[in-house]
Amino acid sequence: EMSSPPKVSPGQWPPTEAPTVTSLLRAWHDGDAGALEDLMPLLYDDLRRVARAHLRSERASHSLQATALVHEVYLRLAKGGRFTAESRTQFLALAAHLIRQILVDHARRRRSMKRGGFTTFVGLDDEAATVHPPAVDILALDAALEELGGFDPRQRDLVELRYFAGLSIPETAELLGVS
Repeated sequence: EMSSPPKVSPGQWPPTEAPTVTSLLRAWHDGDAGALEDLMPLLYDDLRRVARAHLRSERASHSLQATALVHEVYLRLAKGGRFTAESRTQFLALAAHLIRQILVDHARRRRSMKRGGFTTFVGLDDEAATVHPPAVDILALDAALEELGGFDPRQRDLVELRYFAGLSIPETAELLGVS
């Protein structure tokens, strides 16, 4: 008599079957919240790299750190919504878009603070000793990307994927379906 395969709870994978990013993305898309929990450790280093790339263009005293950005991305993804990603590259592009939104929201909150409400935060992390390039006005950049999107959505996506997601030219081309 044939034995049935062992039952696996959401978020738990059989020990003989190591989950791949693609299988976890598929499970997450199909409603398995545990798959997102399993996915995050696999892509954590990539997500921190994307977050650090965003923060390099911010002012040196920026109060958000890469780790906090990654955790906020996770929270936004875990809340649900209509997020779809079928590959590592698509997931990183989605995360980059969310990081951009988080930074824009943060800049808007900071800009709306009343006079004297600013606090300087100095964090100790692996990038504390790095030299920071001049800060970019994230709100102006967001407005420019939205304007570009109204004119040419593919060009906006290209900038977002290369600048915000840090994707290579081949990865960007694959994601956009161009040569």
